[in-house]
Amino acid sequence: MEAMDVEARWPRRRILQLLTAAGVGNAVFARAFAALAEEAPRVTAAMIERAEWIAGVELTPEERELMLEGVNELVAAYETNRLVEIDNGVAPALVFQPVTPRPHVEPVEAVPTTAGTEPGRPESDVDLAFAPVSQLAALLRTRQVSAVELTRLYLERLERLDPRLRCVITLTPELALEQAERADREIAHGHYRGPLHGVPWGAKDLLAVPGYPTTWGAMPYKDQMRPDKATVVSRLEDAGAVLAAKLTLGALAWGDVWFGGTTKSPWNLEQGSSGSSAGSASAVAAGLVGFAIGTETWGSIVSPATRCGATGLRPTFGRVSRHGAMALSWSMDKIGPLARSVEDCALVFAAVAGADGLDDAAVDGPFRWPWGRDLRTIRVGYAAALFEEDRAAAVEGEEEKALAREWQELDLRTLEVLRSLGIEPVPISLPERYPVESLSFILTAEAACAFDELTRSGRDDLLVRQVARAWPNELRQGQTIPAVEYLRANRIRSLLMREMEERLAGVDVYVAPSYGGDNLLLTNLTGHPAVVLPNGFRAGDGTPTSITFMGRLHGESALLAVAHAYQQATDFHLRRPPMAAEG
Repeated sequence: MEAMDVEARWPRRRILQLLTAAGVGNAVFARAFAALAEEAPRVTAAMIERAEWIAGVELTPEERELMLEGVNELVAAYETNRLVEIDNGVAPALVFQPVTPRPHVEPVEAVPTTAGTEPGRPESDVDLAFAPVSQLAALLRTRQVSAVELTRLYLERLERLDPRLRCVITLTPELALEQAERADREIAHGHYRGPLHGVPWGAKDLLAVPGYPTTWGAMPYKDQMRPDKATVVSRLEDAGAVLAAKLTLGALAWGDVWFGGTTKSPWNLEQGSSGSSAGSASAVAAGLVGFAIGTETWGSIVSPATRCGATGLRPTFGRVSRHGAMALSWSMDKIGPLARSVEDCALVFAAVAGADGLDDAAVDGPFRWPWGRDLRTIRVGYAAALFEEDRAAAVEGEEEKALAREWQELDLRTLEVLRSLGIEPVPISLPERYPVESLSFILTAEAACAFDELTRSGRDDLLVRQVARAWPNELRQGQTIPAVEYLRANRIRSLLMREMEERLAGVDVYVAPSYGGDNLLLTNLTGHPAVVLPNGFRAGDGTPTSITFMGRLHGESALLAVAHAYQQATDFHLRRPPMAAEG
């Protein structure tokens, strides 16, 4: 009787099941999800109120109303996912490890491609501030510039430009100068630790540093002091890097709004820097630090790097330990560098990658920089459908359509640059057999668990953004996700991961528009690495655009090599925001 009632309410369900069985692909799932989400609401505020006792929470009438749209979208996602037939042998994309992780093995050492050269000191302090890590390393190694001098330069720029950029939560001048002085002593005595020795950097303020607040960008935690030290921070200390500041993030790693305001893009102070690695991208692009560390769960490196014109590396899931970092989604969180060049990202990645015995998901893997082989031995593809789709048709308004066409043209030129380097990208297709968008509540469920206490305490009211698409409301919605639906979504995720491996069997790297289709969510669900870098500037307002290179799992060496070759053939990463290029 129950099944008959469901069929009566959803006559399309059987039709969609038949279409799915015929192998029509992800497009049908996307349309199904959209159609189901647009139906008259199945969940009402009264229903939410009646269900609150199950979760043990008590909401206000206003909070229930705010939840309605999102909860009904969750129900539509469940309906969509139930269209996928899953064999009993398919396990969720979750792995329990009842044994101690393998011992830590140091990653392969990376050296700058300029190693052994002695570039001259830049003519101005501005040129020095914008120098890439590879150049700073040579200047510090040859003692043409001291770590203390460089640190004072960056601290001065951080203090002077932050009032306009709002990219700093906590400056760390005492620690920075102490570390810089130690670096100068060690370099003077021949104890050179490598290319990051003496280079000032900034930490996204979800990384724990003893003695300093770790605010997570959120008002409820603005005075939080954590006793542990993030593994990434420890490894950069071991590499001799100098921590100059803890940088902003959108509250609880969403967006660019934190408890102190909105972090701005140095290219346009009327725009936020996007997020959630908002301060990391803004500070790097403005020449306020040598490099920064960010994190990504679903676009938090790709998006701010795009808005600010920085270069970012999102490593393979598990390549960098998350110990001492705020947990948002245990199965999706990743840590990676933002810098002024692909090579800089490679040098930082080499210093922080590898298992530490503290993050059970962290593993060791091969990495080599520089690549050291003929670039043409790397098989490169491009997501053909994403380059060919009419992006202007997907937006409204003439101005938006013009911007979409302009960015699409810049993306197509990226392929031409690769061809000029002797690389002939081959067309590939991304997975289409399973839904992608309707799996996004995996993140919502894990985040709701990670911040369950915040929701139950009512302190989520302290967060600045109190709108439908912000964490307070999303975390409340996450309380409504059944365990069965979460696990079903992860079983589909397992199938998606298998299909992704099949689709990438013929390439080592592929190129995709940064926001094309479901690629961003897809690859964050499957754990594949990505490099995002500027590929042009809009004619109207001069703000940057970006392109994304994607790699095979643990394929950072080839991925960075191709992205570096493209970047060396262009000059987009060398341009400076006018406001930050001031003396």
